[in-house]
Amino acid sequence: MSIVIHHNPDCGTSRNVLAIIEASGETPIIIEYLETGWTRSQLLALFAAADLTPRTALRTTKSPAEELGLLDPSVDDETLLTAMLDHPVLVNRPIVCSPKGVRLCRPSEAVLDLLGRLPPVPIAKEEGTPMIDWKGDRIV
Repeated sequence: MSIVIHHNPDCGTSRNVLAIIEASGETPIIIEYLETGWTRSQLLALFAAADLTPRTALRTTKSPAEELGLLDPSVDDETLLTAMLDHPVLVNRPIVCSPKGVRLCRPSEAVLDLLGRLPPVPIAKEEGTPMIDWKGDRIV
């Protein structure tokens, strides 16, 4: 199974999702989108596949969204998309693509539905809440 993660290594949720994918036995393709940036067609395809809009994919904290005036509900999707192309950090993360679908994996347990098998080891959320128990069974 091929998995792609659009990853920000500085983000705890993104690091946790990557660790969950790897613990499941997968070796994902890692795209550090802050370095590579986005293309318009790439974002549109990801958003369509994940049932997102530019508004629902907008990272509103720890990003320049507020200073760019993007939090106003009257800002249209085209303006948001253009801003995301200019400022890749505006796209919330991590976005994971697998044969089971595409999803913004925030919260991190959202990735569990995209895996071919669950990790056989205990896994916890970023703040320590268990997701997978010692028997490899899903808790959340």
